[in-house]
Amino acid sequence: MSVDRPEGVHPLARLPEEWELVMARAGQPKYRARQVFRWLHAHGTLTPEAMSDLPRPLRARLAEQDLALDAEVSTVRRAPDGTRKLLLRLPGDALVECVMIPMTKLPEQSDDADLAAVPEDDDDDDGPTRVTVCLSTQHGCAMGCVFCASGRAGLLRGLSAAEIVEQVRVARAHLEPGEQLRNLVLMGMGEPLHHYDETARALRVLTHPDGMDLSLRRITVSTVGLVPGIDKLGRDFGGKVGLAVSLHAPTDELRTRIVPMNARHGLAEIMAALRRYPLPRRRRITLEYTLMQDVNDAAEHARALIDLVRGLRVKINLIPMNPVPGADFGGSSPERVLAFQAALRRAGLSCFVRVRRGDAVEGACGQLALGAEAGTLVRSIGRKPVNSKG
Repeated sequence: MSVDRPEGVHPLARLPEEWELVMARAGQPKYRARQVFRWLHAHGTLTPEAMSDLPRPLRARLAEQDLALDAEVSTVRRAPDGTRKLLLRLPGDALVECVMIPMTKLPEQSDDADLAAVPEDDDDDDGPTRVTVCLSTQHGCAMGCVFCASGRAGLLRGLSAAEIVEQVRVARAHLEPGEQLRNLVLMGMGEPLHHYDETARALRVLTHPDGMDLSLRRITVSTVGLVPGIDKLGRDFGGKVGLAVSLHAPTDELRTRIVPMNARHGLAEIMAALRRYPLPRRRRITLEYTLMQDVNDAAEHARALIDLVRGLRVKINLIPMNPVPGADFGGSSPERVLAFQAALRRAGLSCFVRVRRGDAVEGACGQLALGAEAGTLVRSIGRKPVNSKG
């Protein structure tokens, strides 16, 4: 939306400079804009009457704008590991899920990367329990990845920047005593770079120093490899936003069957974009690789992956495929997962196996969807079986 028409942007998605135009039209000085922005995002206050440092006429005018988003937390499901999946009902009856993952060390989690968003220099102190929030950017997804429930549902609509910000507001309200929101990963429903303008606006609101002041370096955007979006993200945020690429296959032939968008942006084009991405020192791009039994988990696939990423500053997250209703294949066996990891590590690559978090409530990687709990059936997409052979 144009800054010249701030009224076309939901109040929760307006930046301070846009609020300045609103204040000017209301006959208020510029500094009121940052006061309003701080109330909304730093303090989480949506009730104008509670904005005590604003004059009463301005509070009355703000009350006419309906600052709150018509969002409702429909259900909260808690997994034994402390992960919570929140189902939000947004305007127009859009149903999306976001997931809160406490960064607690599990006994079996000896070498897990836990989540791609955690910076490599993140200290493991004795302070509050750090919580990573996984956000959705679309209602459904158009990418059609065969191992992902969101993709099997198809795309219904994109979320506005305000609806993305609202998920963070809701998550903050659901923090438990001793927890602190630390990282954001845009890895929920939808492809963030397919919906770039709203995604970027949400990031600017969430990281603004007068608001929540979240650090760009603690935010990771995941993509299937939309090259124009990767380039734009790098330019707009100077490479400070973490980048994760859902790779899942080391050859174009196999990847196009697993990730249909590969037919538009092939591996050579994606690898070139990753080499262009302006990575800060000490940071690496995360490559996500979902392991599927007898599909992409053989020794030949490991060798091809090693060749593909040679020379790139990457870390690789191996994700044994989580159960997805209707899928005609399943996750790799523990033996094949460990063999794949060992091959990559022998080649000198940083490689971790993702420990499942939240799978007991269908909140793990690839499981967010418009499921039965939302009162909707996931649409089944007819596909030929996927295997590693031609």
